[in-house]
Amino acid sequence: MAEDLTVTRTLVIPAAELSERFSRSSGPGGQGVNTADSRVELSFDLAASPSVPEWLRVRMLSRLEKRLVDGVLTITASEHRAQLQNRQAARERMTNTLRDAAAAPPPVRRKTKPTKGSQERRIAEKKRRAQTKHGRRGGGWD
Repeated sequence: MAEDLTVTRTLVIPAAELSERFSRSSGPGGQGVNTADSRVELSFDLAASPSVPEWLRVRMLSRLEKRLVDGVLTITASEHRAQLQNRQAARERMTNTLRDAAAAPPPVRRKTKPTKGSQERRIAEKKRRAQTKHGRRGGGWD
């Protein structure tokens, strides 16, 4: 399973930079739940990784700052009974997390004025609404 992690076409994390740790899972497992180390913790040191370009590292560190501990991103998977399935789930989650962090920022929205027609429609709707409410007013008991 020690293969490189392909995040994008240009960003590939070498297997040597990923570390896996196994522990006992609290999830399903039947009789083997207390003996099998099926839980997987996949870690990647983003801050010290030579495979991530500096300009991209800055973006990723800022976007993932709440999830990092000393520059290390850790993903945990324990939803499957088998260790191999949890390893695959952790790798997929790591890939998706890094891909989202590496994505280009959305284009800047430029403010525009409302069109003349939209302003007129807004005012006309306000007047219709006011008329409706005015019609609901009842006369007092004189």
